[in-house]
Amino acid sequence: MSSWLGGIGSGLGQSLGQVGGSLSSFTGQISNFTKDMLLEGMEEVGDAATELQVSNSKLAEVETAFATQKSEYDRLRKLHAELEEKLEASEIQNKQQSAEYRTLLQQKDVEISHLKARQSGLQEEVQKLQQSAQSASVGPALLPVTTASSTTTSSSASTFLPRHSGSHQGFHGDEVDLSDVLWSQQEINRLSTEVMRLEAEVAHWRRMSQASTAAGAGNGDQGEILKLQRTIKELRDEMSREVDEHQHELAALQDAQRQKMADVSRRHREELAEYEERIEELEEQIQSGGGPASSSSDASKQPELQKSIRSLQEAAEQREKQLAELTASLEEAQRKQASLQLEKDDAHEENAGLLQNYTRLQASVAELQTRVQEQEGKALQKAQLEQEIQMLRSNLTGAEKEIERLKSLSEAEPKEEVEHADILELNTIIGTLRQEKEVLEQQKLNLQERLTVAEEQIISNNEAGAAESLEGLKVELEKKEKVLRAAEEERDNLMSELEELDRQNQEATQHMISVKEQLSGQLKEADAELKRTTAELSTTKDQKKSLEQELENQKEKMSQSAFTLNDLHMSKQQLEQTVKELKDKLGNAQEQSRDARREVGELKKILQEKEEQLSATKAKLSLGQEKVTEAQEAKEEHAAKEKELSDLRRELDQMKSAQEKVMSEGYELKMENRRLKEDSEQTLGKAEELAKQLKESQAALNRTVREKDTRIEALKLEKSQLEGELTQAERTLAEQVKQYQQTIEELTRARSMDASALQTEHERTIRLNQDKDLEISQLKRDMEQLASDHRDTNEMLSITVAGQKQLTDLLQEKDAFMETVKQNAADLQAEMENSISVVTKEAETLKQALEEKDKQLGGMKEENSHLKEEIDRLRDQQSRPQPLAEPRTLDIITELETEITQLKSSRNGLDEEVQALRRTLEEQQASLLLSQQTLQAQQSELEQAHARHQQTTLNYDRLIHARDEEITHLQQTVDQLSESQGWANSPPVQGDVILQEDKTQSLNQENGNEKHDLSKVEIEKLVKGIKEKETEISQLNEKNLSLTRQLDQLVVSHDEVGKLSQVILQKDLEIQALHARVSMGGGHNQDIMFLQQQLQAYAVEREQVLAVLNEKTRENSQLRSDYHRLMDIMAGKEAALLKLQQENQRLSNMSDPSGSQEMFKETIQNLSRIIREKDIEIDALTQKCQTLVTVLQSSGGESGAGSGGVSSNQFEELLAERDTLKQQVKKMEEWKQQVITTVKNMQHESAQLQEELIKLQSQVSADSDCSSKLSVDYTRLIQSYEQKERRLGSLSLELAQVQQTITQLSSTKDVLLGKLDSVAQTPEVAQSSAASLTAEAPTQQTASPVDGDKLREELERLQAQLAERENTIRTLQENNHRLSNSASASEIEQRSQAEEARQVRERLDALQRSVREKDLLIKTKGDQLIQVSESLRNRENDNEVLKQAVTNLKERALILEMDVKKLKEENELVAARSREKESEFRALQETNMQVSLLLREKEFELSAMSEKAATVERMLKDKEQGKSGELNQLLNELKSMQEKAVLFQQERDQVMMALKQKQMETTAVQTELQHMRDKEQRLNLELERLRNHLLEIEDSYTREALAAEDRETELRRRVALLDERLATSSSAVENASQQACMQVESLQEQLISVVKQRDDALVQLRTSQEQVNQYAVSLSNLQMVLEQFQQEEKAMYSAELEKHKKEKEEWRRKALKLEDQASALQLNLDEANAALDSASRLTDQLDLKEEQLEELKKQVDVRQEMLEEAQRKLMNLLNSTEGKIDKVLMRNLFLGYFHTPKTKRADVLRLMGSVLGLSREDVDKMLEEDSRHGVSGWMSGWLGGRGAQSVPNTPQRPTSGQGLNSSFSEMFVKFLEMESTPTLPAPKLPVHDIKPLSAPPSRRTSSAAGAAAAGKRAGESNPFLAPRSAAVPLMTGSSSGGPGGHLLMKPISDALPTFTPVPVSAEASGGAVLKDLLKQ
Repeated sequence: MSSWLGGIGSGLGQSLGQVGGSLSSFTGQISNFTKDMLLEGMEEVGDAATELQVSNSKLAEVETAFATQKSEYDRLRKLHAELEEKLEASEIQNKQQSAEYRTLLQQKDVEISHLKARQSGLQEEVQKLQQSAQSASVGPALLPVTTASSTTTSSSASTFLPRHSGSHQGFHGDEVDLSDVLWSQQEINRLSTEVMRLEAEVAHWRRMSQASTAAGAGNGDQGEILKLQRTIKELRDEMSREVDEHQHELAALQDAQRQKMADVSRRHREELAEYEERIEELEEQIQSGGGPASSSSDASKQPELQKSIRSLQEAAEQREKQLAELTASLEEAQRKQASLQLEKDDAHEENAGLLQNYTRLQASVAELQTRVQEQEGKALQKAQLEQEIQMLRSNLTGAEKEIERLKSLSEAEPKEEVEHADILELNTIIGTLRQEKEVLEQQKLNLQERLTVAEEQIISNNEAGAAESLEGLKVELEKKEKVLRAAEEERDNLMSELEELDRQNQEATQHMISVKEQLSGQLKEADAELKRTTAELSTTKDQKKSLEQELENQKEKMSQSAFTLNDLHMSKQQLEQTVKELKDKLGNAQEQSRDARREVGELKKILQEKEEQLSATKAKLSLGQEKVTEAQEAKEEHAAKEKELSDLRRELDQMKSAQEKVMSEGYELKMENRRLKEDSEQTLGKAEELAKQLKESQAALNRTVREKDTRIEALKLEKSQLEGELTQAERTLAEQVKQYQQTIEELTRARSMDASALQTEHERTIRLNQDKDLEISQLKRDMEQLASDHRDTNEMLSITVAGQKQLTDLLQEKDAFMETVKQNAADLQAEMENSISVVTKEAETLKQALEEKDKQLGGMKEENSHLKEEIDRLRDQQSRPQPLAEPRTLDIITELETEITQLKSSRNGLDEEVQALRRTLEEQQASLLLSQQTLQAQQSELEQAHARHQQTTLNYDRLIHARDEEITHLQQTVDQLSESQGWANSPPVQGDVILQEDKTQSLNQENGNEKHDLSKVEIEKLVKGIKEKETEISQLNEKNLSLTRQLDQLVVSHDEVGKLSQVILQKDLEIQALHARVSMGGGHNQDIMFLQQQLQAYAVEREQVLAVLNEKTRENSQLRSDYHRLMDIMAGKEAALLKLQQENQRLSNMSDPSGSQEMFKETIQNLSRIIREKDIEIDALTQKCQTLVTVLQSSGGESGAGSGGVSSNQFEELLAERDTLKQQVKKMEEWKQQVITTVKNMQHESAQLQEELIKLQSQVSADSDCSSKLSVDYTRLIQSYEQKERRLGSLSLELAQVQQTITQLSSTKDVLLGKLDSVAQTPEVAQSSAASLTAEAPTQQTASPVDGDKLREELERLQAQLAERENTIRTLQENNHRLSNSASASEIEQRSQAEEARQVRERLDALQRSVREKDLLIKTKGDQLIQVSESLRNRENDNEVLKQAVTNLKERALILEMDVKKLKEENELVAARSREKESEFRALQETNMQVSLLLREKEFELSAMSEKAATVERMLKDKEQGKSGELNQLLNELKSMQEKAVLFQQERDQVMMALKQKQMETTAVQTELQHMRDKEQRLNLELERLRNHLLEIEDSYTREALAAEDRETELRRRVALLDERLATSSSAVENASQQACMQVESLQEQLISVVKQRDDALVQLRTSQEQVNQYAVSLSNLQMVLEQFQQEEKAMYSAELEKHKKEKEEWRRKALKLEDQASALQLNLDEANAALDSASRLTDQLDLKEEQLEELKKQVDVRQEMLEEAQRKLMNLLNSTEGKIDKVLMRNLFLGYFHTPKTKRADVLRLMGSVLGLSREDVDKMLEEDSRHGVSGWMSGWLGGRGAQSVPNTPQRPTSGQGLNSSFSEMFVKFLEMESTPTLPAPKLPVHDIKPLSAPPSRRTSSAAGAAAAGKRAGESNPFLAPRSAAVPLMTGSSSGGPGGHLLMKPISDALPTFTPVPVSAEASGGAVLKDLLKQ
């Protein structure tokens, strides 16, 4: 119960902790949200630049947050996947276990039902027998038997059922355990007595039947038969009733047994020890002869002996009673023996049936017990599973707490909780192991109890039977002994079966583990073998491929070497052209490079500083990352542990099902491995054969080469002249090439050092200038906007004359400033470059500083938020009831204050920047002029480049003609040398080198392009922030674009120059990038110091801000009240605002905010002026009215004499008013003129904007034309690429065919040439062959066609002629063979030989013709081969180029995506800005409305005043008609002025309308302009992309051209080599022709043999190819099988996955909990492993102890015989020792009396009386009498008043503080409990592996303490009162017992089984712990 409540409490605590965590996180989110909202409100800055920076900083923050979120998401996704896997494994495990348990439950239910049916049948038979016995019992002698039986049955029932209920109720109490044991013993005794009674009844009825048969007549017999039948029916009914009762009892027994198995098994060991001690005691008694005072140990053991004697006496009395009954029944039986003799046989049969039923019942009871035990085992397994599930849940909650603890970084207390939970889980595991152990021990105990009962019954029967010598009873007793022996045998069998089951269980687990290891090992071996075989196959394939590649490479190298000559000549021409141009450009480039170097040095310094700052920040980041990695490592360890756990479970579950599958698969894999091994061996053999063939072919080639070399050396002498000419030509060529190469290298060095760098830097500076100009213009506009806002606010606040003065002062200052700027412009033009660099540096530093500060701000904000969250958490932990709102708001206010101060400082910095940028504006204008000049210079350079290009084309045509002439000359020389061969062994390496150079160049191009793209992105970022361009810059940009288009067109035509310049540019870009990277390596120490200082400053500011907080809160409250008041005012004005808002929306949709705002500000200024003027007019009119009123009053109040003075004053006032009105009119006219001028200016600006629009449209059209041209070029290139691919495919097919023909020809050639040396020479045939050769040569020379157009045809011809020469040699050799054969055949017929020689020559001619045709074929095939190889190389180059293009395009796509994202973000920023502008616009409109309302009010006041003035004038006219002339004049003037004012108002309204129209037009024009600019930007981007694409295509074409030049040079070199070889081969041919005549006939015979060999070789080749095909087929089959296997596995897995996915939704929640459980489970695993080790040791010890038990059982059988003798002696002993009293017993009783409380001392006295033999009544009487006088009187009399001193100081048991208040009987019960709890020495468990468990309960510790105290005085300790450890010490070396102690007090020997006293909690019993241990 307490554990359950504890579990609920822990679960509630965890859930509350989770709720608290979620609440804290929720409040943190709310605070963050409010913070962000306030920050958004604060960051709405009017300035666009600051807004941009703020948005950039926000973007950076968002990106960092996104990265962290992404990493967190990835981590969670991994965790989720792992948990899903675990979930699936656990689900599979649960399903399997549940299925197994269900099947087992069903089986057990079926078995139970069968057993119950059997039992009911048996019980019915027993009841019928009893009924028959009762009905047959007639006469008074039978009454005692029946009454006894009924009483026994009733007592049994009464004892059975209430005991059951009592045990059921008090299962958990320790006091009830003893009662349960006693009750079970009584039940066994009762059943045994019932069995005896039934046997006696059977014998009695048998005798009755015999007597009745002897006495009664025939009628009596029939009556007896009927009675017996009735009795049988009654017995059957009774039996059925008892069967029902037994069924109920059995169900109750099962329930009780489940509960008590653990408690009963605990005591098994003590009872075993007691048995042994009793045996020893009996032996000692037999030896000593029953002497009472033999030793002190006998005295101490006498109470136990007395108990046993009493029990034996009771048994003897029962036996005597039974004997008396039996004698009475015997007498009755002797009387009725005659009457019952007829039915004797029937009774015998019935008896036999009853015995069979009894044996069956016993067997069925045994089976039921075994099944019940099995069910209990399963129930225990279920309980264990439930406990495991609960443990897992508790571990889950613990792990969740631990994760929360890790997150909050408060790593203080939860470790102890986790350890405590782990200890509790270990305790539960040990408890379950103990329970299992105790179940087995309970079974042993039951069997032993049965044995003892049976033995006691046998002994009593023997004693009773000795008195009476009845043979029938002896027979039945012998039968019962047999039954008992059978029961003992069954018991032994059960014990052995239990042992076997234990062994089998252990063996099964070990077998499972070993099988698992074997299978895993087999799987690993199979995988390794598979990998090995696959690796061998792959190696063999690689060897094949490498051999083929070597062959192809050798062939390609042959063809490549010829192209290099051509390429050199081409490069020479190109370099001659480029040298001139580069020299011209060098001078300009050097001047630019000096200026650029200065800028580069300054920029490097800045870069180094920034890099130092970066390194510092990186160091900080690395520190943070280390912490993060530590946390992640901890989490990964958790995850790894979880994985291990889940893997272990999965493996355990899957091992059973997968074992057979794996075995079969392992067998299949072994078979497949064998097959693969065989295949691999075969393939290796083939590979070795191929290697041998290669070696042979190489040896043959070497031979042929040697022979050719010898011939070439002979021919060299004849061809020395040709060689001399060739060498001279080569020398000249080499010298020219060296000269040109030197000049090229010098020029490239110079250009790469200066020109390209300067050009790129110049372009970069121009771009930077343009960007800075745009930035300056934007900043100027922003500054102007800010200034105008400032002015407007000042004017609105102070509507006074001072505002006009300030405006006029500002205008004057502006004019002065403009004049000074104009003067400075001329001076600044000279210093343009320096000023630009300074300004760019300053701007960059300012921007970087701002960005850094923004980043620092963001970091500080994040740190502040983290610190505040931690402080809030700590506050929550310290004081929960306190409110959380105030510190949060205070923190927010402090953050806002810090942000306000930072923003103010940044605004001041920006103001300074703007002033600096104003200065630089004029410098930029000067730089524009310079850039125009540079543009003109570029145009002139372009024209020069055009001229040079034309010259180079002319030079190129001339060179081509020269090359054609050289080719024709070379063809002629080749025709002369056309009989050479052996060009196969000259593979040059030059081509490869060139290709490698091309590849490196292309890679460098890629790198350059990437860097260039990155720089573009950065430039576009800056450009996109700026939205408007100045008109001059746009015009210059147009000029630049037109010039760049011309340059691009020139570059397209100018391939060579573009290529070189691009290569140089790329190299320079790479150098710059490397320099930048090298310079980037600097540190950021300065930045670190700066940041630290800033942090300190921030801390100081934070402290100051906290002091200011209270004031701010007060201000906040005031502002709120003001806000509410303003909201009330606003509500009244909403109706008027609706119209203006509609107009505003329309205008905002139409217009660009910047221009419209300026217009509105101007209108507001004008309106403010008008309002001021109106105010002045009103003031004047009020004064006038006042004067008129005063005049009236004076005229009314005074006399006519004083009226003259008053009128003069009035006239003066009216004149003054007239003057003021005239001044106002002048001002109005001036204002009108100003409005007209502004309108004109607007018109002029609109015209300019329209002109710009027209220009932009023209630009767009030109750009679209360029893009269309580029797209056309692109499509052409793609088409050419596809054609080349088709050609490649066809050429590859032809190449394969040519290779086959070449291999055949080479084999035949090698054979023929090898046999040349062995043949003799014939001069005649030699002459004839020489003549034929001489005849052939000129014909061939004439026949060779002359083709002087292309170099390739020349090469093809050379190769074809070489092949012809080789084939002629072969044919000559064959003919020589034939001639030699004919010459050797017959010397006699020389004439016939000569005729035959002529025929042979004719045949030779024919053969030569056919050979020539074949050679032509071979020639064509060779040419095709070369073409194919060249096309392959080209194709590879194209592929590389395309790959590069693809990578570039991908990178561009990524960049474009980034740009799109940035554009979207900028669009959002623009939208936010537009919203802000709209809000400003609305505010302006509101002010406008207010102003107009004010105007209307003022006009109303004016009209009212004018009416008053009119009335006053009428009054004056009436009163002063005499003086009315002047007044009339004045009034007329006033009217005229009023009319003028009205006119002016009308004009003003018209002008305002016109202004509004103009504003609308200008806004429309501006929107169009913006669209055009956007279009222009897009088109520029497209143009740049297409330009880059064209450049890449040009690069590829230039690379191909270079490759072609390299090929040309290679071919030229080859031609020279071929000439040499031709010379040598011709000499060799002449020598060979002389030899050939002698060798012709022998060669013919050899030819036949060679043909045969060739055919054999072909056959072998075909067979080998077939084998290879077979191997390939087998390999494919194997792959198919593997794929099918994988597919099947995938299908299985997918099916399982689908199943698990359905259940996944439910388990997902549990998975989250299980995630956290892993850490706790890992600890549990370690501890469980330790427990398993100890359990294995325990099992070993158990085996030893069980062997010892078997030996002891043998001893028990021996000593059982001795017991019978001892019982006889006991009777004598009892008689002798009855009058004696044991001193030790009396001493213990005496001491116990004083140790018991006074209330319970009467019990002690009663016990002493019972020991002394007094009756209970006498003792009670004495106690009653004594209670009146006082109990302790006699005791004190004995002691002589020193009772308190003489009481021995026995230790109290500190169980629960109630030792003094407990009775003696309670103490006795507790003593028995102590006896039943083992406190034995612990087994040798590993100390280091086991963690210290939690403190054991108080009862155990106190008992141990009591044991220690009692051990000091063991000699006089009371065995009833002393604890278990003191009474019976278990350690042999303990000091508790002396050497002469009693056997029962002696320590238990080591041979007996000893177990550890594992400390268990109060809830879990020791049995449960043992069960858990055994289970695991």
